[in-house]
Amino acid sequence: MNTSQSGAQGEEAACNYLVGKGLRILARNYRRPYGEIDIIAQDGKTLVFAEVKKRTSGAFGGPVAAVTAAKQRKIVLTAQCYIQENTPKFDSIRFDVICLLAGKITHIQNAFSPQRGIL
Repeated sequence: MNTSQSGAQGEEAACNYLVGKGLRILARNYRRPYGEIDIIAQDGKTLVFAEVKKRTSGAFGGPVAAVTAAKQRKIVLTAQCYIQENTPKFDSIRFDVICLLAGKITHIQNAFSPQRGIL
């Protein structure tokens, strides 16, 4: 299995996990010039932008360490595009990270926040 197949498999597992937790998937692999958001979902009245990271080992900090400040900024800027294009009606937004490591899923809600003045 190559990296893109493994990533797609991880995103599918993450979507199934979120749906099982009662979230509604609004979009997957939302791409804009700034970057990509793996999953956009609705959790009640909250709009959720989720980054999925799949790893086979915890070496080099594991999946969470891969969501660097630069990656967070790209996600936030891409989220801005989604909000501007779709004018969703939600009470709040959050940025989650879903980690898949050795078959285990860890969901980190509010994993990071946008810098002031960006959303």
